[in-house]
Amino acid sequence: MRLLTVNAGRPKSVGHTDAPGGLTGIDKRPVEGPVRVEDPGPKGTGGSGLAGDAVCDLRHHGGSDQAVYAFAREELDRWERELGRPLSNGAFGENLTTRGLDVSGARIGERWRIGAGLVLEVTSGRIPCRTFAGHLGERGWVRRFTRAAAPGAYLRVIEPGEIRAGDPVEIVHRPDHDVTVVTEFLASTTRRDLLPDLLAAGEALHPEALRAALKYVGKSAADN
Repeated sequence: MRLLTVNAGRPKSVGHTDAPGGLTGIDKRPVEGPVRVEDPGPKGTGGSGLAGDAVCDLRHHGGSDQAVYAFAREELDRWERELGRPLSNGAFGENLTTRGLDVSGARIGERWRIGAGLVLEVTSGRIPCRTFAGHLGERGWVRRFTRAAAPGAYLRVIEPGEIRAGDPVEIVHRPDHDVTVVTEFLASTTRRDLLPDLLAAGEALHPEALRAALKYVGKSAADN
């Protein structure tokens, strides 16, 4: 398991976002050399965990629980075949493009060590949005990406550090529950009935997903 590339984006003005100022940092490209990764701070004020990477819409992106976004090269290869076009590393707006790691199959709370010191923890899957759809320029993209249910993973920073392309990735902790990124993604999109299952992941869950699960369980209990 290894890190193929570290990808960062700069602010770019586009017509397919409702972010303030019409800017987005989704167009990420591989960068050379070491990149510092650390906790950016709470959502709403903190942006990307990667030095030099832009998050332009702090309402929906960035912050401690979405500090880093990872996507598997194997999934990009699958999408290349389906879309009939090349997809470079970073094409889905991911910060980390990996090889040999089951990113979407990772368990919530799973921890990865990348390089010598960085430790990240899996929190949730990526929900597709208008900006993502406009960036890809594919008809019905939000629906297609959702149906594929391989969303890649958002991660929080447990131990800061520097990483670079080619670094090994090691799973240093795997929780004993069965709540994966895919489970969380489905529960948050097309399978609301799975929301109670997310509670097994506890505080490792992205806070928004945890609140949704607790609200659903409370409503179900009240209805009964």
